[in-house]
Amino acid sequence: MGGHDHGYKIPSPDIYKVEDVPQLKMVQEELAKLGLKDPWLRNEVWRYTGLPGKSHFFRVFKGLTTGMLTGFAAFLVTIGIEQYFGITYGRHDKHHNNDDHH
Repeated sequence: MGGHDHGYKIPSPDIYKVEDVPQLKMVQEELAKLGLKDPWLRNEVWRYTGLPGKSHFFRVFKGLTTGMLTGFAAFLVTIGIEQYFGITYGRHDKHHNNDDHH
């Protein structure tokens, strides 16, 4: 909708072949022995081969670090605002001594 190109490219389903994954090939053969066929088995190939050009480590690293830069920037802005306005938490008031409590 809208005709805007957002830079996402959907890979062709033809790049995923059950024959490229021994585990799935075995499942396909076992189903064939029973006279069955799973037309959606190709949809599981990516789980074994990953995305083209993307290693498992890269995907895990990216998943764990996504948003860290934005979060750290927000943390620094928050600290700056608290320092500027003198916002403190807990009993850090200069006029009270901890020994003077009831």
